[in-house]
Amino acid sequence: MKGKFITIEGTDGSGKSTQIELLMKYLDEKGVDSVLTREPGGTPIGEKIREILLDKNFKEMTDITEAFLYAASRNQHVREVIIPALEAGKVVVCDRFIDSSIAYQGGARELGADMVMDINKFAIEGVMPDMTLFFDLAPEKGILRKKKEHELDRLEEEKLDFHKKVYDAYKKLCEDYPERINAIDADDTVDNIHKKVIEYVDKLLKE
Repeated sequence: MKGKFITIEGTDGSGKSTQIELLMKYLDEKGVDSVLTREPGGTPIGEKIREILLDKNFKEMTDITEAFLYAASRNQHVREVIIPALEAGKVVVCDRFIDSSIAYQGGARELGADMVMDINKFAIEGVMPDMTLFFDLAPEKGILRKKKEHELDRLEEEKLDFHKKVYDAYKKLCEDYPERINAIDADDTVDNIHKKVIEYVDKLLKE
């Protein structure tokens, strides 16, 4: 792969969207050929799966069904968007990737990281991020932010205990993959967070 793959992770309400917008503007100003995408979604099929996953009417969805739906969306995404962009030498910025599944389904749904990785090893086809930025914010603050922004979706409206388990799983990932995952204090100012993002991204692009 000639390009670079950057994934953005964080608990709900951690400020990912704001920082992704600033990052894409920065890359554009630098003349970096970049692609912004997201999970679940990123493709027409993936976006349909996203609608099902986030629909509050599907409260009966089992944890394993949920995990497989994320993986299905991911495989379509990897094959249709991510691999072609990386082969073309582009920088791919993805809002959530496999770490989200490990945190949400592996951690909060208690399926376990190993089971989620087993499901997703087929979905990702060997593609892993070159770098992951984790926006670190206490789940209590994140959900409060989300409630002020919009009506909560199926996962966002889970109880606080669920979001705490997501957060704990992310922290474990940071410990397990320090060479790939960079944690950023998301309780700082927008400008300070953006500076840290650029610091990490510039380092990756120079490699």
